[in-house]
Amino acid sequence: MQKQKDENELNINDEITASQVRLVGDNIANPGIYAISAAMKMADEQGLDLVEISAKADPPVCKILDYQKYLYQQKKKAKEMKQNASKIVVKEIRFGPNTDEHDFQFKLKHAQEFLQEGSKVKATIFFRGRSIQFAAQGEKQLLRFAVELEEYGRPENMPVLEGKRMNMMIAPIKKK
Repeated sequence: MQKQKDENELNINDEITASQVRLVGDNIANPGIYAISAAMKMADEQGLDLVEISAKADPPVCKILDYQKYLYQQKKKAKEMKQNASKIVVKEIRFGPNTDEHDFQFKLKHAQEFLQEGSKVKATIFFRGRSIQFAAQGEKQLLRFAVELEEYGRPENMPVLEGKRMNMMIAPIKKK
């Protein structure tokens, strides 16, 4: 049973099927086009592998290098890239449709801090019992919340009513 090859796995040594290859790299005296047998001999003399870097080129591009070391460096790069990727944090701020002005300002101040940290803010208005009758008032409050936070973040969507909750996401503005 033959092992399935991963799409980003490269051909090495005997797996290269081309009759001629273009050799490039640091450990080659004069780069150029060589017969596959000559390229394999050069790799053997250095105790390294002949690795097909670009199979689609005509002739295919190959390098002489230590394949295991190359794989290790690729995994290390991928891990570093993953670590440097930014993680998105979502903070939720909840209030009712009849929230007083002082409470609204208090929640607004917290949202500003979250946005300055780089976190997204999910503003939620919850409706209890018959307060669902004030859906329009809740929407007005969310829109006012977004306008007040204009210099810190921008809304990703308009207020959306889901059951007894009305949500709106606000993303931080990127600092230059």
